[in-house]
Amino acid sequence: MFTIGDFAKHGRVSVRMLRHYDALGLLRPARVDPASGYRYYEAGQLARLNRVIALKELGFSLDQVGSILDERVGAEELRGMLRLRRAELESAMAAAAARLTQVETRLRIIESEGTMPAEDIVVKSLPPVRLAELTGIAGSYEPQDIGPVIGPLYDELCRRIEAAGVTPTGPGIAYYEDAAGAEPGSILVHAGLPVAAAVRAEALGGEVRIVELPGVERAATVVHRGSMDSVLPTAQALGQWIDGNGERSAGYARELTLACPEDRDQWVTELQEPLAP
Repeated sequence: MFTIGDFAKHGRVSVRMLRHYDALGLLRPARVDPASGYRYYEAGQLARLNRVIALKELGFSLDQVGSILDERVGAEELRGMLRLRRAELESAMAAAAARLTQVETRLRIIESEGTMPAEDIVVKSLPPVRLAELTGIAGSYEPQDIGPVIGPLYDELCRRIEAAGVTPTGPGIAYYEDAAGAEPGSILVHAGLPVAAAVRAEALGGEVRIVELPGVERAATVVHRGSMDSVLPTAQALGQWIDGNGERSAGYARELTLACPEDRDQWVTELQEPLAP
C-alpha cells in the first residue's frame, strides 16, 4: 500500500487534491488507520485516479465525474472522449494562434504609420486566362476566414487535376467577389489553376468548373513575400498607393501564386488590384 504522499507522487497530483476527492467520495482510500487517521491507497486505485483527472480535463464537473464513474464507463469510451477533447483543444489553439498572428500584423501596420511603403507598386495589364476552378464561401475577407476556405479548395483542385493527368499552364490565381445570397460580408472564393483549351470540366469531375477569367486593362500590383496570414501590411500599402496616386480600385485584388513551398513563410504572391478606368 501507499501512504497518501506516495500515492500522490505516483499519480502526479497533490495530497490536498486526494483529500478533496476523498471528501467527495470520488476516490476513497483503500484503508484508513483507525488510530492515526492516516490514509493508505493501493496501486490499482491509480486507474480510477486517472479517470477522474481525465474526465475533469474534458470539462466535466466533479459531480458529473462521480456519476460517470459510478456507471462504469469503459476505457475505450474514455479514450474516445479524450480524443474528442484533444481535437477541441487543438482547434482552440489553432484559432488562438491565428488571432495572435492577426494582432501582430495589425501592430506592425500601426507601428509603420506615417512611413512610406517600402513595396514596389507596378501598374500593368493582366491578360485573360482560362482557369479550372473550385469555389467556396468565406465568412469575411479577413485572412483568418479566407485561409481555411482557400487552402482545402486548392488541395482538392490539385488532386483532381493530377488524377486527370492535366498539367496547369501557369501559376494559381485566386480571386474574390461578394457572395450573393449569403450572409452579409461573406465572400465567394475562387481557387483557380490555368489550363489549356483542350481541357474540359467533365474530365476533372465534381464541382470543378472551367471559366474564362477576363483580362484587366490596368491593375496595381505588388509582390507579397510570406504567408498570406500576414498579407495585411502589403495589401494596405497597395491601397495607400492607389489612394495617394489618385486612382480608384475596381474590385478585390487577385492573388497570383508565384511560389508556394512547404514553408509558408517562403511563399511569394503577387497582389493584382484592378483599377477603375
